[in-house]
Amino acid sequence: MEFQDYYKILGVKKDASQEEIQRAYRKLARKFHPDVNKDKDAEEKFKMINEANEVLKDPEKRKLYDAYGKNWQQGAQQPHWQQREYSRRPGEESSSRTFRFGSGGSFEETSGFSEFFNSLFGESASRQQRQYEYDMPGEAELTVSLADAFHGATKAISLQTYEADGKGQVRPVIRTLQVRIPIGVTDGAVIRLSGQGPAGDVLLRIHIAPDPRFRVEGHDLYTSVAVSPWEAALGAKIPVQMIDGTATLSIPKGSQNGKKLRLRGKGLPKRGGSAGDIIVELEVRMPDHLTQEEERLLTEISRISSFNPRAKHSQRAGRHGKA
Repeated sequence: MEFQDYYKILGVKKDASQEEIQRAYRKLARKFHPDVNKDKDAEEKFKMINEANEVLKDPEKRKLYDAYGKNWQQGAQQPHWQQREYSRRPGEESSSRTFRFGSGGSFEETSGFSEFFNSLFGESASRQQRQYEYDMPGEAELTVSLADAFHGATKAISLQTYEADGKGQVRPVIRTLQVRIPIGVTDGAVIRLSGQGPAGDVLLRIHIAPDPRFRVEGHDLYTSVAVSPWEAALGAKIPVQMIDGTATLSIPKGSQNGKKLRLRGKGLPKRGGSAGDIIVELEVRMPDHLTQEEERLLTEISRISSFNPRAKHSQRAGRHGKA
């Protein structure tokens, strides 16, 4: 039977305040919660984290623990602690072991403390301190399409919880829930599912699946559109695809490749009726092949134009000379 260093388990100093202890406990409990951490050692670490918190959060237990420390065998021999009265539930046997998960935010266990704990504080203390309070919710993730984020949707998700069978053994159970995805939900948003986890609430983090048309940043959508050289030079009105249809984009005269134009209020909806924007980047593309007439016209433009794209300070060679 080994001495358990509860301060080391929680990663706090021996003179840590209750606030520091609880902050460390919440962080570690969230990290090693069986619903979050699937490592084979996580459950055992989770139990020891709860046990350490059970002792250090109680001033009387902590005082006894600090008094004996590694000389815990002496503390285990002291009758004044083990002779304290702790009530047992009606009909409860000392060897019973039951679990309950519900919406109350707690996990109940009639036994489960380490042998070290029981030796120092007594079996009765273990039975009395059977409720582990969690103030951290479980976590889950759901990926939705951009169209679902834009319009809102109802999605089915499966959550794993735990139930005790007739023999008192805990087994995993999969439950299916219908979750309403709000209109305009953004990537990384969190939906709280009240009372749906074994330790209380479940935080459902939403991810938006990659879309071939748009890149999503908050409520704004980024896309690109190909334009011809003459559309960029002369200006044009072209259709741009949106999530729920098309919009008309006005291209100013003399637009450069890579220029970004904004369609206001065409992005993901926001609360209050407004919406993000669609930001369109222009991609000026040249034709792969030219007809004889196109070549003739371009040759004529080249002859009469003073435009010099390599001029450093001006687009017109007339100011600096033609290269």
